[in-house]
Amino acid sequence: MNLLNQVVHFRLCDVYLPDPASLLQELYGNQILQGEVLDVSEAAAQAGSFAVVRVEGVAEPVIVPTERVQVSFR
Repeated sequence: MNLLNQVVHFRLCDVYLPDPASLLQELYGNQILQGEVLDVSEAAAQAGSFAVVRVEGVAEPVIVPTERVQVSFR
């Protein structure tokens, strides 16, 4: 089969180059996520504090600097 100039589809996990993580960053890096804060770390001197957030559809909680989160009013 000649694939040249054909429109194709494939899974992100099958991408060889660029690295799938960098591809996700490029495609969706500015997408706004929403979730529930499960825990907040105490601020370290230089690192600041972090929020542990459960995001629907993501297998494990994500960790985000608290200075980068905004409260959603329900």
